[in-house]
Amino acid sequence: MNIFGWLPTDATHIFFVLFLCFLIGLEREERKVNDDPYAFGGVRTYPLIGLIGYSIAVLSGGELIPQTLGFTVVAAFLLMAYWHRLSLSGYSGIASEMIGLATYLVGALVYHDMFWLATALTVSSIILLELKTQLENLAKRIETTDILTFAKFLLLSAVILPLLPNTPFTRFQINPFTTWLVVVAVSSLSYGSYVLQRVIRPQNSVLLCAFVGGAYSSTMTTVVLARKSHQEEQAHLYSGAVLIASGVMYLRLAVLLVLFNRALMSQLAVSFVALGSVAMLIGWLWSRKGYKDAPKGTGALEPKNPLELSAALLFAGLFVGMLVATQLTIQYLGVAGVYSLALLMGVTDVDPFILGMTQSASSVTPLPVAASAIIIAAASNNLIKGIYAYALSSRKAGLESLYFLLGMAAGGLLLLLK
Repeated sequence: MNIFGWLPTDATHIFFVLFLCFLIGLEREERKVNDDPYAFGGVRTYPLIGLIGYSIAVLSGGELIPQTLGFTVVAAFLLMAYWHRLSLSGYSGIASEMIGLATYLVGALVYHDMFWLATALTVSSIILLELKTQLENLAKRIETTDILTFAKFLLLSAVILPLLPNTPFTRFQINPFTTWLVVVAVSSLSYGSYVLQRVIRPQNSVLLCAFVGGAYSSTMTTVVLARKSHQEEQAHLYSGAVLIASGVMYLRLAVLLVLFNRALMSQLAVSFVALGSVAMLIGWLWSRKGYKDAPKGTGALEPKNPLELSAALLFAGLFVGMLVATQLTIQYLGVAGVYSLALLMGVTDVDPFILGMTQSASSVTPLPVAASAIIIAAASNNLIKGIYAYALSSRKAGLESLYFLLGMAAGGLLLLLK
């Protein structure tokens, strides 16, 4: 690749190496002046390292072994420089030496016409160097449990999922890959909500926690807000927050329908988004009625790790169980049995049942029946949450929450008349 047509290819390469490595050297020069007088290298050293990497690649014709030997020699010189600096200052980081190795690679990458990769390596290195203070402060704020939670998310999505066969088994057509993909999708939504809760926790508010918690679990959020209402004489605030959390539940369900069944999505997603949005708007407006000062930092919701492997396995088991139960219900009890099952599932977490409907719709369960069952399950869940709120909240907040959730359940059932 010759960026400038009027220059020889080697001249273009050398210009590119010098430009990228000079940027690295410029950043290191600034650090050496302002922070560490013993810092290794600057605007001359790093371009020279880049030119060495490029020259060795040219002389070896791109062979890997000579370039690796050159990398080893440069690494040895950098180690000597680091040892010398350590003996002078007593303590020193090793970032400058690592950037020196990256600079050598920039030269080799340019020889192989990997301009994009060389640029990405340079820019990433500079950003990491410039954001030293911010990154160190971020590392102090991140707890060990957060790192472990993210590792579990990668385990579920990037390790386990690719290993599963994408083939249906048994007469119930259970597909391990699809089953675990459902687990990953639900875990992703829950994990996103968990991360937001961790971020907003120091300055959270009841309404913000209701919104984020609704994406995680509207039932759990309702229970927590109901109990919290005893500590604050703001019934409108907490009943409005409960309604917001249930509104978010419908948005969550719409997202799952978009991901797993486009036919059901076309029937329900728009209605669910509309119903959820209206509920959230009414909940917000109601929470402002008689508004004093929304409590800040009340700890209304304490986020829990949504990615325990045992919880993922339990959800997968529930999902498979719902698939089997739905098929058996259709076979032996008919449509009325499916609707009864939907009504019962509202008592617990509706996600396994609804996702089971997305997989059995059209093939086992008629599409209109699956859509109606999902509506019934969501309405039943709102009814149960209304009972929870009434039982656990302060009297006024409990009554308001019950009325709101009964109205929302009725509004959801009106979708059956479409």
